Amino acid sequence: MKRVRTMFMGVAILGTVAPNGVAQEPQAEVFSLRRSIETALGNSEDLLVAEAALRVANQQVREAWGSVLPDIRFSASYTRNFKVPVAFLPAIFLDPNANPNDVIPVRFGADNAWSAGIAVSQPLFEAQAFIGLGAAGRFRNIEEERYRGTAQQVVSAVRQAYFNALLAVEDLRRLTESVERITETLEETRAMNRAGLGSSYDVLRFEVQLANQQAQATRAANVVEETRRLLLVELGMDPTTSVELVGRLNEVDLDDLAANDRHNRELVALAGAAGAENTDAEELLAVADRFRTDLRQLRGNVDLDEARLAVERADFYPTLSLFSNWNMQAQENGSPSFFENSATSAIAGLSVEVPIFVGFSRFARVEQAKATVQQAEARLARAERSAVQQVRTLHDNVVEARERATSQRAAVAQAQRGFEIATAEYRAGIGSQLQVTDAELALRTSEFNYAQAVYDYLTARSLLDLALGTAPAELSELGQQFGDRQ
Repeated sequence: MKRVRTMFMGVAILGTVAPNGVAQEPQAEVFSLRRSIETALGNSEDLLVAEAALRVANQQVREAWGSVLPDIRFSASYTRNFKVPVAFLPAIFLDPNANPNDVIPVRFGADNAWSAGIAVSQPLFEAQAFIGLGAAGRFRNIEEERYRGTAQQVVSAVRQAYFNALLAVEDLRRLTESVERITETLEETRAMNRAGLGSSYDVLRFEVQLANQQAQATRAANVVEETRRLLLVELGMDPTTSVELVGRLNEVDLDDLAANDRHNRELVALAGAAGAENTDAEELLAVADRFRTDLRQLRGNVDLDEARLAVERADFYPTLSLFSNWNMQAQENGSPSFFENSATSAIAGLSVEVPIFVGFSRFARVEQAKATVQQAEARLARAERSAVQQVRTLHDNVVEARERATSQRAAVAQAQRGFEIATAEYRAGIGSQLQVTDAELALRTSEFNYAQAVYDYLTARSLLDLALGTAPAELSELGQQFGDRQ
């Protein structure tokens, strides 16, 4: 044990020595569950992608509006004829007495020519355009819901990674305390052996047990570092950043939340789906049917595909539009004097187009759109059944984990008392080494089982929160779930 401690101290010293040879204490950043969620929402690349997709959808809505709003165009041109074009006309046009076979050149135009005009068109009835505008709005709604769902996924992933890291810390704490208890018992056994009150076999058994526990503690320490790195990845941070997490699963009191410190109360409050174990499953299913993001996206897809079907059917309808043009023209020889000699014209009218027959492509597109709607409806039906199964399973998991945590908390107290009794009897010479070993194992197992039950409870609540669609997607929603910031 002394050699192991010396080795760890040596590694720690080497890791904290600056290039100039001065030992420095590494400063770890402290992260709570709240700060972790806030950091992830601010750094997530997935959210950046979803936000960009939402901006695209917003611009597509603006583009769709362009097909139903007036189209106003202004045009202007100027032409300088360095050599005015001529045309050859029969001479008889100008001289009735001329030979019918004679032609003469006639200039058409002037040295300078310019024109300007404004054209306005307004669709009055164009079914495809108006229906397409509604389809663009539906697509934007889907992208908004997809952004919300992505944010919820980010929050859920951070929760899971944070709870995993805390459980790994608890496992390391359990093994570390076990090493300390075994070391203490080993020293006492060695003393008893030297006094002739204990056997060498007892000493050997404790030494083997200590070596096994030390190996497991080393492995648990590696798992702690791994889970912290995974959490940092979810936070969008450098995985090599030194962090310290707050909150302890083994200290969480689920029966009396007020008895917990701030960090443990935050763990329970931000796990999501508060009070789920006391809520009927049918009520939760109603919540999921209303807020679950994948169902809302799939329903949006059904609406969007139905709108696209309507667009294809609208290709059979006539279109009616209003148009108007105003033009000014002028020509002049010599040096230009713009619009000194000019003439204007203006027209307005209605245009009607009636599709009669353009092959069978329109019918084929309508049938394709119908099949797409059926596919979307089938996917929605399957997702609804899956949602029912998932919500019910997670609700059962929350209830089971909560009940298990209550029983395991009582088991920890009993195991602690059993270990104290076994140790006292062994020291008094009326107990055996095997009793101490069994009692220590029972205590170690019950402690971790309680932490595992708390972990399972918090994890099940987090997953249920995501399954219900009530997981926070913005920092303001996070604040609503946990108002106490003291």
